[in-house]
Amino acid sequence: MDIFKRIAEYKAEEEKLKWTGTFRDYIELLRKDPSPAMTAHARVYEMLISHGVEEVNGRKRYKFFEKELFGLDRALERLVEEYFHSAAKRLDVRKRILLLMGPVSGGKSTIVTMLKRGLEQFSKTDKGAVYAIKGCPMHEEPLHLIPHELRPEVEKELGVRIEGNLCPSCAMRLKTEYNGDIEKVLVERVIISEENRVGIGTFSPSDPKSQDIADLTGSIDFSTITEYGSESDPRAYRFDGELNKANRGIMEFQEMLKCDEKFLWHLLSLTQEGNFKAGRFALISADELIIAHTNEAEYKAFIANKKNEALQSRMIVMPIPYNLKVSEEEKIYAKLIAQSDMKDIHIAPHTLRAAAIFTILTRLKESKKQGMDLVKKMRMYDGEEVEGFKEADLKELQEEYLEEGMSGIDPRHVINRISSALIRQDLACINALDVLRALKEGIDQNPSLTKEERERYLNFLSIARQEYDNLAKKEVQKAFVYSFEESAKTLFENYLDNIEAYCNWTKIKDPLTGEELDPDERLMRSIEEQIGISENAKKAFREEILIRMSSYSRRGKKFDYKSHERLREAIEKKLFADLKDIVKITTTTKTPDETQLKRINEVTKRLIDEHGYCPICANELLRYVGSLLNR
Repeated sequence: MDIFKRIAEYKAEEEKLKWTGTFRDYIELLRKDPSPAMTAHARVYEMLISHGVEEVNGRKRYKFFEKELFGLDRALERLVEEYFHSAAKRLDVRKRILLLMGPVSGGKSTIVTMLKRGLEQFSKTDKGAVYAIKGCPMHEEPLHLIPHELRPEVEKELGVRIEGNLCPSCAMRLKTEYNGDIEKVLVERVIISEENRVGIGTFSPSDPKSQDIADLTGSIDFSTITEYGSESDPRAYRFDGELNKANRGIMEFQEMLKCDEKFLWHLLSLTQEGNFKAGRFALISADELIIAHTNEAEYKAFIANKKNEALQSRMIVMPIPYNLKVSEEEKIYAKLIAQSDMKDIHIAPHTLRAAAIFTILTRLKESKKQGMDLVKKMRMYDGEEVEGFKEADLKELQEEYLEEGMSGIDPRHVINRISSALIRQDLACINALDVLRALKEGIDQNPSLTKEERERYLNFLSIARQEYDNLAKKEVQKAFVYSFEESAKTLFENYLDNIEAYCNWTKIKDPLTGEELDPDERLMRSIEEQIGISENAKKAFREEILIRMSSYSRRGKKFDYKSHERLREAIEKKLFADLKDIVKITTTTKTPDETQLKRINEVTKRLIDEHGYCPICANELLRYVGSLLNR
């Protein structure tokens, strides 16, 4: 890539976005497309929708979030539908502060950062274009130039809504520079940018004794007081506070509830009336989405204080819990690792899954539902089928505890432990056992854990280890099966022939001798027993398979051994059971003969080529599984 050519192209694209015209020109733009006049809330909502929405299992998934946030679909759907969508329709929700409340490292800051970056990019598109009075320190909506008495007629003519008044600076410039002629007022296109302080403001609390309210509302420019003679002259005021600069976009309050009370009072008027007080001026209009984030402890302390009732009533609190899906947690770790210098270290398959299993277990709450334990619950949350439970049970589980996911181990802690293992051992490859060992050390060294919590976490580590052991054995056994797919298909077809004959009270023909035989009960039971199908339940299971086959046939779809999850599991387990002794002997022998050595090399190659292992972790996996099978 020619870097300087690319920079030149980028600058040329930026130049194309520039536009300057008169207020009359702006009105003509609105006649063609009124979208530039939309509110800040509507602009954020349109930005979210522009990336696409898909429906999965009756829930909306917003593609805008999918590359950065994982396992938060329910929380994000609620956030977009209950707040952004309603606010975009000018419902009263837009007059509320959006407060994201949840545990540390749960995604609150990421959501806000994504919204800010998304709005910056959206303002560069035709649909998200933002126009402002040229030279206005608050980049305000040019329609504020329309006198209040004429607004109803103009709104009807253009199909827009006009809210707010000219800022003190523009009101003075209209008189002094344009002699009150609004038609000639210059309008320019602005690009929302946090870096340039256009349409995005960020306020972070610090020491209340040293922090100045001017950080929010701007300040008097004392160097110009002698020139203009009055503190109430807009030319003697800097409209550079975060609330001024966030106009037309997003105002972020970091750790809002840690702010001193006097900083929060300004939000009462801004949220309800769309204006705030600054200097010796009338109320200043502002169209901005106020978004804040805090943790649960801070929020509980805040609502416990009666003095905060007015502000509390002006908030929409959106809980942002931890992710509760193992597969999504793996994606979080993969993302964090990819952002670090650890990305060159090879991570063995199932390593992140083992860590994710432990982490998710720490976040789940024990269900009161009979027969349900944390491991089953974890599997159901991750979309797996669990015998004896249905989709309705999953919904019940999700509604059982509203606060589920608001506590437990956070992703940063896991990444810190992985980093610790990597740095201390200077490894080229890291596996699940390395990570589980590092997590155990983290638990042992954590002084804030109670004895009960420590024991509980160590138990979860044991469960994660057992889950990994099962995955490791499956991986090796699968690699040992020469042409695994063919073996599985053969066994599957054989099973189907037998259950079809069994259910239809017919016989099957021996493919070699042509002899008619009774269905092979021994074969069928050897497969069904792998997944716990009892003698009493075998008939119902076999009939269910035939019904599923018939359904696939009617729809013109091919029914194979992967079409039925439990049958697939049974076929694989049966194959693995038949191979167990071969695997055990091959992986544990210290002096392998030529045949065994050839088999080991074939298996290692298959693990590397097909399953994502490197030579180091493939050999470690074989040794580990050999020791497991010998126990």
